[in-house]
Amino acid sequence: MTDTKTAPSAVSKVGSSLTHIVTDLGKNGIFLALIAVVVLFQILTDGILLRPQNISNLIVQNGYILILAIGMVMVIVAGHIDLSVGSVAAFVGAVSGVLTVKMGIEWWIAIIISLLIGALVGAWQGFWVAYVGIPAFIVTLAGMLIFRGLALVVLGNSNIGSFPEGYRALGNGFLTDLFGEFEIDPFTLGIGVFAIIAFVVQQFRTRSGRQSYAQEVEPLVWFIGKIVLVSAAIFGIAWALASFKGIPVTLIILAVLVLVYGIVTNRSVFGRHIYAIGGNRHAAELSGVKTKKVDFFIFVNMGFLAALAGLVFTARLNLAGPKAGDGFELEAISAAFIGGAAVQGGVGTIGGAIIGGLIIGVLNNGMSILGIGIEWQQTVKGLVLLLAVAFDVFNKRRAGGR
Repeated sequence: MTDTKTAPSAVSKVGSSLTHIVTDLGKNGIFLALIAVVVLFQILTDGILLRPQNISNLIVQNGYILILAIGMVMVIVAGHIDLSVGSVAAFVGAVSGVLTVKMGIEWWIAIIISLLIGALVGAWQGFWVAYVGIPAFIVTLAGMLIFRGLALVVLGNSNIGSFPEGYRALGNGFLTDLFGEFEIDPFTLGIGVFAIIAFVVQQFRTRSGRQSYAQEVEPLVWFIGKIVLVSAAIFGIAWALASFKGIPVTLIILAVLVLVYGIVTNRSVFGRHIYAIGGNRHAAELSGVKTKKVDFFIFVNMGFLAALAGLVFTARLNLAGPKAGDGFELEAISAAFIGGAAVQGGVGTIGGAIIGGLIIGVLNNGMSILGIGIEWQQTVKGLVLLLAVAFDVFNKRRAGGR
């Protein structure tokens, strides 16, 4: 009798565990896609992709896109779009060049002024969207033309360079050799270990919190397996960076942004209001959300991040030029959508946008190593974006059917 009762119970537990794992795989599909793309190009490039120098280059070369993706996913979650970020990045980079190189202003003062200008540009666009009621698509399309033109005016249709060492560190600097010169930098490894510990603690705290509220949690074996996989990836990246030049300053900027904006979107009232507006604007207004104010500050924030991305890009090239920022908006929007942001708004995460940006970065880097022409690179990225959005639409329809 006991065996008869136990057997169905065991089968039920196994079935529940498998269902949870399948559901979890669906939620983390973008992360699995990143792993698949990395493995594919690691094989195709004969191991070049994951060499220490190339990993460092991946971070530095794609830092500005990841910065833009953080702001763009917030804009998209709220149900808007921003087509002007590439032009704003070029305009702010041009202004910083004039301030630093031509006017001789201290580089750190020029950076602060440039970031403030970016925020003012965002306020200008946010005013038209939030308080005048013009659709963001139209406002930012106009902004793309306006600020591209202003960038050319500021530059006089010529290049400006070179920049002071402190400025260049934004895009090319490394934090290394703090404890002396070693073949493997101990400081970088220490930061990697600290990141792993912080990640593990956060995962166990989240699991414990769910259990205390009697919420369903994933099977322990699956939970531990994910932690081991992510921890191994973090340590592998830390080891690669420690073997090359250490931690790129761009990575430090990104880490701070991900931490701050992760808290803003997940734990702040402002973040909850963004998701509420994207989910149902009318319901959010009836609930007392000041939608115009939230929309306004979303664009102020996007302008600030576009300015920061422009500074990082200019610092990496050590040059402010008329062609800077071309296509940045498409890369940022693609990163947000590939990372799981919904076309209709209301859905999207900072982590997803970062992973989406990394997928684009790996595609760009891997295809460049293989010698694939820019025309085919654009084609592949377009197909990836289309498939990512199609997958999102398919999941929504399936959920609606259920």
